[in-house]
Amino acid sequence: MKLDKVFEIVSKIPKGKVMTYGQIAKILDTNPRLVGFALHRNKDIEKVPCHRVVKSDGHLATGYAHGGIEKQRDKLEQEGILFAGNRIDLQKSLFS
Repeated sequence: MKLDKVFEIVSKIPKGKVMTYGQIAKILDTNPRLVGFALHRNKDIEKVPCHRVVKSDGHLATGYAHGGIEKQRDKLEQEGILFAGNRIDLQKSLFS
């Protein structure tokens, strides 16, 4: 799996939408954990908005590498993503 392919997919997620690690992994025929490892190497969070990638159940991953889980949630809420407790409503926010 090439980092560029992960970055290319994530860069297409619009504001107000999210994708899951599993969705991206399926597109690339790889493991969701490898998608997470790739996103940890993201150096341009403006171009590759990795805060828009979440777990398949709508929870945020605890290891968000660019400021922690609270920073990720803040960014998503600023983009209009709604949370029910600690989970995103994927029916409303999922980008496919």
